[in-house]
Amino acid sequence: MPLTEDQAAEIAALRAQVAETRRATVPALEAMLYNAMPVLDHGFVRVVDYMGDDAAVVQSARVSYGRGTRKVSEDAGLIRYLMRHRHSTPFEMCEIKFHVKLPIFVARQWIRHRTANVNEYSARYSILDREFYIPAPENLAAQSSANRQGRGDVLVGDEAARVLDLLRGDAEQTYAHYAEMLNEDGADPTRQGLARELARMNLTLNTYTQWYWKIDLHNLLHFLSLRIDAHAQYEIRVYAEAMLESVKAWVPLCWEAFRDYRLGAVTFSGPMLTAVKRMLAGDAVTQPNSGMSKRDWAEFMTALGRAA
Repeated sequence: MPLTEDQAAEIAALRAQVAETRRATVPALEAMLYNAMPVLDHGFVRVVDYMGDDAAVVQSARVSYGRGTRKVSEDAGLIRYLMRHRHSTPFEMCEIKFHVKLPIFVARQWIRHRTANVNEYSARYSILDREFYIPAPENLAAQSSANRQGRGDVLVGDEAARVLDLLRGDAEQTYAHYAEMLNEDGADPTRQGLARELARMNLTLNTYTQWYWKIDLHNLLHFLSLRIDAHAQYEIRVYAEAMLESVKAWVPLCWEAFRDYRLGAVTFSGPMLTAVKRMLAGDAVTQPNSGMSKRDWAEFMTALGRAA
């Protein structure tokens, strides 16, 4: 993910600034501030601002006046309790703002999370860069036969090469037409260029866009729990994984609780819990006598590490 000279200079200037503050700061996140973490071929994620830390979650839950003098172990215990019992408002007291560069089709999937403040690069006002996402060969897969929104076997050989040629060729051609319609460089002095808000409609969905995305910690953790899951689309999952590194640096106690109670945990339905109790009592529980559908039973067996 090569930054332009102007972008690199801007980041260097921001990182050179030092400001005195009475606000809570997190040294590990300060060290990451403004730096771009590369994602995909031309994308990135970078933290540009934040508010609060682990202590802010604790302070909110206790409704205390100051940051408190309790031991870290007590704060960790409270955070774990809040996470375990799915409290939300204490985690909403922390906020973080990211600058993200991403393909348009990833942005359209991402924007379905309607719990953030978003401001996207305006293609009505500015001209989009000539940058497109082209998957690496190992991420080029056929449609899954078992999952309508998933991938199957990786394409190889001539078939993979043909798909990559089509993706690259279509993107280049439509961008060339986009530039031609805009006529910003005056290549054809005999005509006016098309309005930017109209010319953009011709671009492919793998064209890169950018936005600022600000969200509170509670909703960020919900976003991450869905988007770092193995079933999430690869192209959005890698962004979530990059953002997760920021969370680990920013709120380590919250991260540990999130890891243990959300990422490393499963939720049982009422019938599933009843089945566990019956198994512990020595009953022979099967799908037909469990009260569960075949799909629920398969998920239950997977959670227990058993064959369905």
